Amino acid sequence: MNEDLQRNLRTANPYGFGAGATGNLLARNSVLRNTYWLLALSMIPTVLGAWAGIAFNVAGVMGARPGMTMLVFFVGAFGLMFAIERFKNSGVGVALLLGFTFFMGVMLSRLLAFVLGFNNGVSLITLAFGGTAIIFGAMATIATVSKRDFSGMGKWLLVGALVILFAAVANIFLQVPALMLTISVLAIVIFSAFMLYDVQRVINGGEINYVSATLAIYLDIYNVFSNLLALLGIFGGSRD
Repeated sequence: MNEDLQRNLRTANPYGFGAGATGNLLARNSVLRNTYWLLALSMIPTVLGAWAGIAFNVAGVMGARPGMTMLVFFVGAFGLMFAIERFKNSGVGVALLLGFTFFMGVMLSRLLAFVLGFNNGVSLITLAFGGTAIIFGAMATIATVSKRDFSGMGKWLLVGALVILFAAVANIFLQVPALMLTISVLAIVIFSAFMLYDVQRVINGGEINYVSATLAIYLDIYNVFSNLLALLGIFGGSRD
């Protein structure tokens, strides 16, 4: 009876399409689950890096030498991102990713120190964190339940991110307040859309490595949080 049943199943589905589809779905779910776990873990070194940056007054050093700070940031960030992609298929890639998030926490400490200088600084940081979490939750939900393919947004989002990067570098020297505000608003919009794009890439099988997926989504969250916090500090900070 069992042999007849197996023979009938092979006849009805000789190539095992159903099994293959199920296997692909399980693999994608595994990548997404590992990505979320590693993303949550990456917040720990980020917080530690931010704490270390504030404790050792990295903000003062960065403020005194903005040109050197920019050089250190680009060399450190892009060097670590290159190394993460190089070793993404091993435990070294995970360690490098956690080191990268610590470094990004240190770089964030200047903004955090500025906001903590307000009487309501802690509240602003909490509000920025909550707002970022809501945005990520909304984008991840849309990416999961929507039948629409958002892959076409990739090249336009990349162009937008490059424009923001060049504008931000230029504004280090120009120091135009209106440009800074514009950059922050555009960054929130673009990197929120990147959340949608990057999460759906994992869901649809476009990204099969959870280390690379975590790196991409972490950068989305980092940019949304930092720019949202900057706006809150400018418009909502109180020294009274």
